[in-house]
Amino acid sequence: MSRRFSRFVLAGLAFGLVLTDAHVAPAASTTELLDALVAAYPDALARHDGERVYWRDGTAMPASDGRADKPFKELLANASILDQLRLPYRTGRLAAPPPLNDDPGRFRNEAFFKKMYGDCKKGEVQARMVSITWLPKSWGKKVSVTSVNGVAEKLKAVSDEIEALPAEIRKSAFPIAGVLACRPVADTGKMSMHGYGAAIDLNLDVSDYWLWTKKTDPIPYKNRMPHEIVDVFERHGFVWGGKWYHYDTMHFEYRPELISAGAK
Repeated sequence: MSRRFSRFVLAGLAFGLVLTDAHVAPAASTTELLDALVAAYPDALARHDGERVYWRDGTAMPASDGRADKPFKELLANASILDQLRLPYRTGRLAAPPPLNDDPGRFRNEAFFKKMYGDCKKGEVQARMVSITWLPKSWGKKVSVTSVNGVAEKLKAVSDEIEALPAEIRKSAFPIAGVLACRPVADTGKMSMHGYGAAIDLNLDVSDYWLWTKKTDPIPYKNRMPHEIVDVFERHGFVWGGKWYHYDTMHFEYRPELISAGAK
């Protein structure tokens, strides 16, 4: 076991958040993680008491299911709210490809996000979608995104910043490959963040996805998305699928709690 991995495991033991199959554990405490979650969604969340997360409508959800021993596949399929925060997301450029099963953001509690954004199978997400013009000077087409949590406004700000980048970099941000898609993730069976209108996929021509590769162990990392574009998204609260071991380099989703928790 490497010294680096040993430090992460010890940190996980200190907070009872060890991942069976993952190589990274959070350095933040449960209180810090839940603080970051509540702060990230001020319009929806009121507070937490360490055991429950309280919504502004008066309802509460358990933060944990009491299990700290879930294997990676179960975390993908049955994540608690705290499980969502187990893996820290690090902003900035990658020093090396993500280690085995280091997928910060892929653990998602469906009940939490359905309450936040609605159920797309019932038309609730669609009712909250608004249109923005993506890269008005370079592409200039409308895309529909959720208005919840100000995601539409944040994506417009992302678009404005990318528009100011050099053309050789900017061309990787269009055409858009998709926003709203009421479908589960291929390998988990759980709803994608696209199902909530809170994710966006960029240019397929410069994108790489782990399921498109020949299956090997370990998975060879690939990326052609410019870091300058990633930096813009991260500044506005979006995490990038290129920082996952199971990489999806076209994919960005609004998860400000992960960025603020990772900055602790």
